[in-house]
Amino acid sequence: MTQTTTQPSAYDGSSIDILDGLEAVRKRPGMYIGSTGTKGLHHLVWEIVDNSIDEHLGGHCDTIYVTVRKDNSIEVRDNGRGIPVDVHPKTGYSAARVIFTILHAGGKFNNNGYAFSGGLHGVGASVVNALSTYVEVEVHKNGQVYFDRYENGGNPTVKLNKKGELPIIGETSQTGTVVRFLPDNTIFETTTWNMETIERRMQESAFLNKGLTIVLKNEKTGYEKTFHEEKGIEGFLTLMNEDKNTLTDIISFSGKSNGIIVDIAMQYTSDFSEQVISYCNNITTIEGGTHVTGLRSGLTRLMNNYGKELGVTKETLDGKDIRTGLVAVISIKHPDPQYEGQTKGKLGSTDARSAVEDVVMNEAPKHFDVFVEDAKKILENALRALKMRKAEDKAKVNFQSKGIQLQTNGKLILAGSRNPEECELFIVEGDSAGGTAKTGRDRRMQAILPLRGKVLNVEKTNMDKALKNSEIQTLFSALGCGFGDNFDIKKLRYKKIIILTDADVDGSHIRTLLLTLLYRFSPELIHEGLIYRGLPPLYKVILNTSGKKEVYHYAYSDRELNEMKKEFGSKIRNIQRFKGLGEMNADQLWDTTMNPETRRLGRIEIESAIEADRVTSLLMGEKVEPRRQFIYDHADDAKITI
Repeated sequence: MTQTTTQPSAYDGSSIDILDGLEAVRKRPGMYIGSTGTKGLHHLVWEIVDNSIDEHLGGHCDTIYVTVRKDNSIEVRDNGRGIPVDVHPKTGYSAARVIFTILHAGGKFNNNGYAFSGGLHGVGASVVNALSTYVEVEVHKNGQVYFDRYENGGNPTVKLNKKGELPIIGETSQTGTVVRFLPDNTIFETTTWNMETIERRMQESAFLNKGLTIVLKNEKTGYEKTFHEEKGIEGFLTLMNEDKNTLTDIISFSGKSNGIIVDIAMQYTSDFSEQVISYCNNITTIEGGTHVTGLRSGLTRLMNNYGKELGVTKETLDGKDIRTGLVAVISIKHPDPQYEGQTKGKLGSTDARSAVEDVVMNEAPKHFDVFVEDAKKILENALRALKMRKAEDKAKVNFQSKGIQLQTNGKLILAGSRNPEECELFIVEGDSAGGTAKTGRDRRMQAILPLRGKVLNVEKTNMDKALKNSEIQTLFSALGCGFGDNFDIKKLRYKKIIILTDADVDGSHIRTLLLTLLYRFSPELIHEGLIYRGLPPLYKVILNTSGKKEVYHYAYSDRELNEMKKEFGSKIRNIQRFKGLGEMNADQLWDTTMNPETRRLGRIEIESAIEADRVTSLLMGEKVEPRRQFIYDHADDAKITI
């Protein structure tokens, strides 16, 4: 369904409001982009691309080029209106320079520039400038090409004319904006671009913006790929469910309520869980919010109405049962969204709930009245889920009643402190590793949980069966924060949860099973950055020495081992290969893997919720053929352990 909206026509200097100035960004970049690691680095790209997408939302842009240039800079080019270049009335100089040098300056604080917009509350361009070695801006507008350049955190290097205008470097018959920026390597931990990460984001943006074309290029490698999706979020849902067993066709509908545009695509699968991917103004709301609440409440009301009309059920079904197996994408366009937190993880606008609920109740029946069988399948699936939930509720009661007992059954080795802010939990593989970790740990702050055997693959079973598994019971009792609908992060007993398994195939499998369990039952632990992978060394390199004290180094990878061989050569007396944590002495395990001062940890992060769900379903789910194909396609990337 196509929506038409009245868009602001004026986009000039008077459209730009100023709120505040720039140095704080370089001092505390994490406040603006989340981190100075890979995630924060790529956030710079999203901010500039989102500005171009805002032009598309306004009906002024249909093509965006994103290019990784040979000097490692990024160029984003669009064919929109071109950012304002006239003199801003409050500053006396070009509005383009205002946008790139003053925090909280942009066309997103009033209704003159954009009806709908994303980005970081209008700070995107200036934040990118503050965190870059250089930024260049070309504006194609009014038949002219205007140019500006900034260096070392936003310092202008181009002289404005007496009127405060940008210099003109040429003529053009086109309109649009070109931004080039090189991230500052003194601020970021890495400045290496991950093309897969950028590609996923561009694909996602194409799904969310029907008709928009995004061309991604890498000048270093010659890579080029075009993203364009005429079916919009329907295509998105098709990709998400390609490796799942589906129960219904895709159900999609759109509408407008209270000035808020709502697009929804949903489909039911045989999964035991619910997955809703949500967006507001093209920004991922990873924690959901009021628009998701509106979808859930509207769907519950609607399906209960159909249940009574079709005679499928006389009782009122719970929303949890109706949403069992639901996979949905909801995208709304809100003129003035309110978020909880700077990074926009959760939508807080109260009017979004009622708007989405209205659209569900008014537009979804247009599908179900024609395809009645889809409504019946959803209701029958809800009734099956009700029976399953009753069994799961019984299992939860049994689980909770055993909680205190499970903590004292000898598996969990408690830390001395009861302060969660200073305690860590190490999940280790087997009693041998558990014994070594127990001896080598800091008893005050480090707890140890040895697991016997491999945890149940929860991707292939329901919660009732999972909660009867002794290892799963022990793990969630140790964490103390519950799971699923009963999850409460305030009750978590540890500031870090560290999965510490052997560096072999079995260890990798156990770690994968644990991550699948945590991702499906308590994903908030991963989203909050509380789950880590311990990185034990693979080798101990012992050197020749004339003294009595042994001199040695640890190598954590084959690459490090080869570097040590080159560095020490004939000085190497022996190389010890660690096959498992149980082979290490307690002091070795402490020095290499448990000591906060010397250990190496890898934080588990989710870059893309969609990709995480797809890969989890593909690798851990019931379908064999997609998994076989994935292994075949990635065989060249595999590491073989003998």
